Order: sequence, then structure tokens, then C-alpha cells
Amino acid sequence: MLVVEDNEEDYVALTRIMRKLDFQYPIYHCLDGDEALDFLFQTGEYSNPEIAPRPTIILIDLNLPGTDGREVIEVIKNNQQLKKIPVVVFSTSSSPQDIHICYEKGVNSYMQKPVNIQDLKRYLENFLSYWFQTVILPDSL
Repeated sequence: MLVVEDNEEDYVALTRIMRKLDFQYPIYHCLDGDEALDFLFQTGEYSNPEIAPRPTIILIDLNLPGTDGREVIEVIKNNQQLKKIPVVVFSTSSSPQDIHICYEKGVNSYMQKPVNIQDLKRYLENFLSYWFQTVILPDSL
């Protein structure tokens, strides 16, 4: 799983809860949209496929420094090799315009970041159950 999140506190909370929920898959982290694109296209510091494997799913924030999440989503969903990777937006934004734009660009799901840790835990339990236990992901075929 690739997590694209510029807020270190959010990323630490997210991964801590995932580990407590016994999430066993590798989690890769990019701090901004440009780094995420380097990771996905295996360029720059990520030119070695062993340190930048194709992610099973991408969890992305929208408001990123540099290339923002909306632009990253558009690049992913317009690329033949990347477009099959499920992209889930995880953002503080509840703007109907943001939600509409993301689905229009091809995201698979949109979740609003909760304000408290209990809700975050519940959201992540549901997210992990759905995407890693219920769904058949493209790379598992």
C-alpha cells in the first residue's frame, strides 16, 4: 500500500492503528504528489523497483504540497499501467466539489478524515476489511 500524506502526525496515527489491527502488508509513504509520482513511475530516488514496488492500493490526501492529490489522481487514472490500481482519497475536505472532481477523475473511494482517534480506528477497520479481505485486487489475479 502506498500512503501519500504530507502530515506526519496523520501518517503516524494511520500506520500505528493499522499495525494494531494486524495489517501485514508493507506500507510505503510519500510526503507529496511529486514524490508519489516518482514512486509510481520508479524514477529519481525510486528508480529501483525493489524500493518502489507497484502498490496494491493508494491512499492519498488531496491537499499536498507541490503536485496536489487531484493532479496525482489524474496522472494515475490516465496511465495504462497505473490506472488499475485502486485509489482511495483520505482527506479533511468534505467539499462537494472536491468529492465530485475526485470521482470524475476515477477514484475508487473517498473518505473524509475523522476528527477523533476512535472514528479513525473504525474507519481504518472498515477500509482494511473491505479492501484487503472482501475485494479481489488486480495484483492478486
